[in-house]
Amino acid sequence: MSTPTSKDVAKYAGVSIATVSRVVNKQGNVSPEIRAQVQQAIEALGYQPSRTAQRLRAKRGHVIGLIISDVQNPFFTAVARGIEDVAYQHGYSLILCNSDEDSDKEHLYLDVMRAEAVAGVILATTVEENPGVHQLLEGGIPVVALDRRLNDPGIDSVLVDSVQGSVDLMSHLIELGHRRIGFIGGPATITTMRERRDGYLLAHRKHGLTVSSELMRFGSPQQAGGYKCAQELLHLQLPPTAIFASNNLVTLGALYAIQERGLRIPDDISIVCFSDMPWFALLQPPLTVISQPDYELGQKAAELLVERFEHPDKPVSHLQLSLKLIVRASTGRPAQQAA
Repeated sequence: MSTPTSKDVAKYAGVSIATVSRVVNKQGNVSPEIRAQVQQAIEALGYQPSRTAQRLRAKRGHVIGLIISDVQNPFFTAVARGIEDVAYQHGYSLILCNSDEDSDKEHLYLDVMRAEAVAGVILATTVEENPGVHQLLEGGIPVVALDRRLNDPGIDSVLVDSVQGSVDLMSHLIELGHRRIGFIGGPATITTMRERRDGYLLAHRKHGLTVSSELMRFGSPQQAGGYKCAQELLHLQLPPTAIFASNNLVTLGALYAIQERGLRIPDDISIVCFSDMPWFALLQPPLTVISQPDYELGQKAAELLVERFEHPDKPVSHLQLSLKLIVRASTGRPAQQAA
């Protein structure tokens, strides 16, 4: 039989892992009833708290850990700035790590955060099921999920509705008359990529259209992945009349592929992007996008973490920020109606 963890205790007691940690470490304003509930679960399961985690908790400093996929992505650059501004206002400094969409590298950085006894972690995870996160929580280090979901409703999160945003982009293209719309996405292990794919599929169903699997391409969520997938779409016998690129870096790759083929936007092909960049409006033609509140995402994530420091027993917060469809000149009616 495996050794019980704080996650097992939390499930048995019907509370969050963070609450278990506060009871074990004698911290926070946990009600006597909840405290008794947790103690009963600890005794029933024979749970033994980690003394190492307790020592780390005791020496916690004023440092916040931030793990994102790539700070060179302008979306995450703005997010990180929002986090840093709020952290600085509250007397916290920031450690920034890039996971490069590598779950092993991400797990390594989570271990570093735990060893360094950071005050808390803000994480744009590469995988929804993340054991490293539970190890942080067991050590009493709170976590906020940023942009991407973690499969734990007991963790604070700041997200956007990627499904609805994708439906809005797709509906715009469909209403212009496009029926063969290519989709360029990243790995389904990244929750935002999966949700944007789901929105693409949902929009087809909502408009009574059939999805052609040959129009869906998945690869690296970086510029090289966008270029490769766009090339494949444009070399189809019946290529798409429009392309939905799932993030800003993928869009750059797709734009290179379109230019390489000598196609004109939107005369020969339309293109839309999930996420905006400051200079997308300056392109010729300017790009139609779903605009995300990137700086605000960072701000809200940092604010949630600071609130968790100050009020460890407050209810879990799941914030969903608004998106905005911005129609520019990269979309138009298809040159000819596809069969």
